[in-house]
Amino acid sequence: MTSAFLRRLAVAVLLMLGLPTVIAAPPLPGVSAELPALAADLRELTVSGVSSGAYMAVQFQVAYSQLVRGAGIIAGGPYDCAKGSILRALSRCMSPSSWAELPSVAELRAHAEALARAGHIDSLEHLRDDRVWLLSGGKDETVHTAVVERLAAFYAEWLPPAAIRFVQVPEATHAMISVADREANPCSSMQAPFINRCGNLDAAGEMLAQMLGPLQATDGTARGEVLSFDQRPFVDGQAIDAGLADEAYVYVPQACRSTLCRVHVAFHGCRQSATQIGRRFVDGAGYNAWADNNRIIVLYPQTVPRRGLAFGSWKWVYNPLGCWDWWGYSGSAYATRDGLQIAAVRAMLKRLAAPRQR
Repeated sequence: MTSAFLRRLAVAVLLMLGLPTVIAAPPLPGVSAELPALAADLRELTVSGVSSGAYMAVQFQVAYSQLVRGAGIIAGGPYDCAKGSILRALSRCMSPSSWAELPSVAELRAHAEALARAGHIDSLEHLRDDRVWLLSGGKDETVHTAVVERLAAFYAEWLPPAAIRFVQVPEATHAMISVADREANPCSSMQAPFINRCGNLDAAGEMLAQMLGPLQATDGTARGEVLSFDQRPFVDGQAIDAGLADEAYVYVPQACRSTLCRVHVAFHGCRQSATQIGRRFVDGAGYNAWADNNRIIVLYPQTVPRRGLAFGSWKWVYNPLGCWDWWGYSGSAYATRDGLQIAAVRAMLKRLAAPRQR
């Protein structure tokens, strides 16, 4: 049967069921490149993200706290704040109010410790040697500052004050803050691609320095190579069912082809996947130039928007903005080591750390 026939059949079934008929496109036929094995050093692994990517960075850090050494969080909140509920995510964990209050630090800690005792995440004691950098915009009406403050309080249960840097930018909205994107929006913009410039604030550079210590200076030019690779081999099942795109990216400085390099994982936000804005986040978030002079490989995993059923799949997934899963659309284990997205990223890191092929 042809792909066109299958698509028409799927639409007909949806119509009979009275369900939305927007179906994701078939897989990209040209995605075949493999993620290179670069003998990367994971002992100083760091993660970061913005919006849903910020929540994902926290989830990955906590789930693999024995592995991760730091996190940079822009407009994100505490670990597994949503507890599998989209309603809780949209209210208590983004715009809390008197009728939908933020979970207390005690509640958040008890929940995380229960998952650790059950063996679903690493012991939270491994957080004690981490360093984190947090940012909240004063005009961010999507994830309120109180949510980021609660994340800081969650970290403070294990981290000393000097290990937590909390930056507040009065004019900033809900966006990645960057000096690298030459076409970045103004600081107070809420327009795609949600990469804004706020004076000379270099979020990527500041967070990397907080997590890794003093960095070698950069002139702002990225001289390494952005490689696209096939994400599908790293996913248990179909990538589309995990909310992941077929294709993702990795930035490889020239030196990292032959010398030992660290790894940073950068999670884009909602409406920032390559499907939605091309390589704007990969090229413009600001990590790559710093990576060159400091021997850091930057991994850019990718989600994909989805509304219900998808080509070649009968699993119902509703994630129209291409967000990372921090409320459970990919499965109930989403915030643990068994989560489809977390496990896929961990598998990508293992590949980067594998010995170079001769």
